[in-house]
Amino acid sequence: MVGHGFISADPNRNEGKGSLEQIALSPESNGKFKQLLNNDGSWRIRDDVWIHFFDRKGRLTVGYGAGTDTIGPELGFGTVVGDSIREPVVLIKLAWGGKSLGEDFRPPSSGGKVGPFYTEVVRQAQDVMANLGTHFPELRGRPVQLVGFGWHQGWNDRINAAFVQEYEQNMANFIRDVRKDLRKPNLPFVIAETGMGGEAEENELALQLMKAQAAVAQYKEFKGNVAFVGTRAFWRPTEVSPSDQGYHWNSNAETYYLIGDGMGRAMAGLLKRASR
Repeated sequence: MVGHGFISADPNRNEGKGSLEQIALSPESNGKFKQLLNNDGSWRIRDDVWIHFFDRKGRLTVGYGAGTDTIGPELGFGTVVGDSIREPVVLIKLAWGGKSLGEDFRPPSSGGKVGPFYTEVVRQAQDVMANLGTHFPELRGRPVQLVGFGWHQGWNDRINAAFVQEYEQNMANFIRDVRKDLRKPNLPFVIAETGMGGEAEENELALQLMKAQAAVAQYKEFKGNVAFVGTRAFWRPTEVSPSDQGYHWNSNAETYYLIGDGMGRAMAGLLKRASR
């Protein structure tokens, strides 16, 4: 969720392959990423979507990944959701990297020690919403409504057999608990698959974890308010990517954008359903 998709087409990183710049400007993209660019080729800055990512905040554009030279799912997600909602949109990005649901984000209902990052998610989300005008002066005085929660995590669980075994239970409990603590009982929730390795993945723990993620969205209590987004099709091999860091999706910006795009479309669908 932090995001390691490189923006610039650095020739020293596999001749720029898999960077957002290379992908957006490639004739093969058929204008698919045109909405990210201004007419002069510079990166578009949204005038209707804001993002708060710890010490970085502002209007949504590129550079809100692990560093200012990278993107994560927030770009695709914010683009889709911003286009689907008339009101201003604020993304509160809470992502630390290298964290597990079994321990770091462990929800209260799972028993044992509550994960410190579960507590931080709730605390920081509430803080940003309560002090929106301080973080974004141009939005001061506007009412705030929490309308959705996006989740893309799992690598540190899928390399731990015990965490994989309880992932489905922990994920369901996380949704229930975070809804309770944020006082939004039916908060729309999108789970993006931990699909590194793509369709050819054969690691048993990885397959079990992805199965658990998909299963949660099928619970009767979550019907119509939790969605699962498959991501294995977004995997890009090292040959067309900036790195060989599989746990970071090989730093491929197209992958990160497509994950966010998928999450955004799923969220837009849940929000449309909720408004009926």
